[in-house]
Amino acid sequence: MRLLLVEDDLALASNLVGDLRRAGYVADHAASGEEAELRVGSTLYDAVVLDLGLPKRTGLEVLKTWRDQGRQFPILILSARDSWQDRVDGLKLGADDYLGKPFRQEELVARLQALIRRASGVSRGGLEIGGLRLDEDRRRVVVADGRGIELTGTEFRLLRYFMLNPGKVLAKEHLMVHVFAHDIGSPGNLIEVYIKRLREKIGPGCIRTLRGQGYQFMAEA
Repeated sequence: MRLLLVEDDLALASNLVGDLRRAGYVADHAASGEEAELRVGSTLYDAVVLDLGLPKRTGLEVLKTWRDQGRQFPILILSARDSWQDRVDGLKLGADDYLGKPFRQEELVARLQALIRRASGVSRGGLEIGGLRLDEDRRRVVVADGRGIELTGTEFRLLRYFMLNPGKVLAKEHLMVHVFAHDIGSPGNLIEVYIKRLREKIGPGCIRTLRGQGYQFMAEA
């Protein structure tokens, strides 16, 4: 899942980006509202963490612009402003959740996981489809016979994205945006390599290849 963190405190942003990447997300950073709008205009994000106290263009202004444009990705407001009015204003403008500073990294990750699951139509507390259960804390998948299978970071991100989009045909280019970092260089047959690895771990029938279209996660809910 690709996230955008909009935070003008560069030290805090650096720590948070590292935390989010260690939690299994592809995380980008924007230091201002203007930069955030440019990034959202060119990249498909699964969720945004948005600070309110941004220079020049406030987080609330950016939030209003995105919702007026019809952008529906989940938005978690992150701010030192902790008054009830700030919370109400953000929620009225279309924010999905609010987390006041200071906070624990574990709570931020847990709230983001919940927002992304709800946006994908998953109401349960975890991802469980067709006999597969994804353990997001330990980055492993539990198969139908109860065995826990360890996943690499990339395998985990790819399987999680499939499980959040069951039945959808996902183009290779789409998967590259949502699962891999921008700085990986030439992708080559990277997707094919990781699809092959996942099939070896969870079974060959779970991921279907549609020639010229992409891939489809076939495990039945």
